[in-house]
Amino acid sequence: MSADPVRLFLCGDVMLGRGVDQILPHPGDPTLREPYVLDARTYVELAESVNGPIPRPVDFAWPWGEALELLDQAAPEVRVLNLETSITRSDDFATGKDAHYRMHPANLPCLAAARPDVCVLANNHVMDFGLLGLAETLDTLASADLTAVGAGWDAGAARKPAIVTVDGGRRVLVFAFGTASSGIPWKWAAAEDRPGVDFVSEASDVDAADVVDRVRQVRRPGDVVVASIHWGSNWGYQVSRDQTLFAHALIDGGVDVVYGHSSHHPRPIEVYRGKLVLYGCGDFIDDYEGITGHEHYRDDLRLLYFVSVEPSTGRLVDARMAPVQARQMRLEHACAEDVQGLREVLERVSRGFGVRIDLGPDGMLTLRGG
Repeated sequence: MSADPVRLFLCGDVMLGRGVDQILPHPGDPTLREPYVLDARTYVELAESVNGPIPRPVDFAWPWGEALELLDQAAPEVRVLNLETSITRSDDFATGKDAHYRMHPANLPCLAAARPDVCVLANNHVMDFGLLGLAETLDTLASADLTAVGAGWDAGAARKPAIVTVDGGRRVLVFAFGTASSGIPWKWAAAEDRPGVDFVSEASDVDAADVVDRVRQVRRPGDVVVASIHWGSNWGYQVSRDQTLFAHALIDGGVDVVYGHSSHHPRPIEVYRGKLVLYGCGDFIDDYEGITGHEHYRDDLRLLYFVSVEPSTGRLVDARMAPVQARQMRLEHACAEDVQGLREVLERVSRGFGVRIDLGPDGMLTLRGG
């Protein structure tokens, strides 16, 4: 088997519903049931009020923008993203939620434009339109040969890892699950006789041990194991002790990369026992331009995470991050000043984990330390 590092692409939440869906070639019903916004096109208008008119309809690749070129240049072997959108025409709005995300199934080429190998569904929006919405999401992804993980027709399917084979016969295993702190209702949990998501208790020792047991049942020598966790609040850089202990327990038990998400901006990074922990990757694609209230977090700045892992040990070889900015619901290169500012924030919040962030001449952020 090849000893070359396995190259991964990871990113934050990909939210192709609501306003993003409305600018694509096949917009769905714009009706919303939010406290203040009742039409998804309002989010397009908010974005336009900040950064100018958005041509409609845009092509399917528009939301990814310049990120697609960065992906092609980095040439990762496995692309993993958190798809935080129901792909459905269902009008079965989930109760008890203030925001619902759905993308019309005919807009699936937008997701496919990034050529994802694994679409994580264990999050707090995949069932925004009930079991019918989840069923259509699963069927739509399957019909396009896009691999879903973290949700399924029953608990067994929801807990089953995605397995991607790369050159040299090596495998990347992706396990995906989510917690209540991210907003996943407990009633969304998959059961033996009910579709749903892989729901775990809030970073508990029992659930960590359960995930580790699952990893050990599937893992072979040379496999790289990624644990995707949807957890934590939307804002703030604080990482709870429970989350840190949970991440460490996963790595101690055989996980190589902890891939956390849910926060709207990047959170601290850690290298624990030589392995990578991303506590929060931030948002990647969404319709948040023009929404005010948390501007100091600069959630318009997004990161593409390019991670290289040694397959024989699972240790981190290299981690590089490409900063981009959302403008007109499209990702474009961030300016030098914003990149430097993001570097300083990431280094400040990650310093307690022994991590430093360098800025290279190519504008990429590079992990150092751990």
